[in-house]
Amino acid sequence: MPPPRTAAALEHIFGEAAAGVIVIEHSRYARMHVGMSATTRPNRILLAGAGARFVADPELVLHEYFHVLGQWRGGRLTRWRYILESMRRGYWENRYEIEAREFAAAMASRYRELAG
Repeated sequence: MPPPRTAAALEHIFGEAAAGVIVIEHSRYARMHVGMSATTRPNRILLAGAGARFVADPELVLHEYFHVLGQWRGGRLTRWRYILESMRRGYWENRYEIEAREFAAAMASRYRELAG
């Protein structure tokens, strides 16, 4: 469960669905993704490290919540689609990553205002 101000900011940006996202700290699965601090699955954010470090990075929070609520939840993102996209274009040019980075950059200042 994120801190109250973080939870309120996420709810403002993503709606009530943000409260249903499960964040798992110190995930072995996330640590297997060398060089990544987080990975997502439907309704889950798996962190390689601590939740406090995650919450301290607004763009990462927005990026990962966007994957879960904007892509997995809508059915556009699946494991196979992500793998194929990554094989075609790599991580940085992967359309799911580009979309999440653009969303996070666009919403970061608003999120910081709300999360305080």
